[in-house]
Amino acid sequence: MKGLHIVAFVLLVVGGLNWLLAIGGWDIATWMSVSWWGSLVKLVYLLVGLSAIYEVTTHKGRCKNCETKAAPAAGGAM
Repeated sequence: MKGLHIVAFVLLVVGGLNWLLAIGGWDIATWMSVSWWGSLVKLVYLLVGLSAIYEVTTHKGRCKNCETKAAPAAGGAM
């Protein structure tokens, strides 16, 4: 499952960078305007979307920052 997480994370980074580039009009779809690249771009977009769904549904169980931690005792010293 670690391999799937790494692939999903990389695809999410690719998707995020694509959105950043899209601000300047340089998104992947316009950069790869060759006709046969269209199917590849759609596949990448599909994989990025599926990666987002995977990460959203499995993130809390793996994230050290999202783990449920016991609240500090009341009246304890800071």
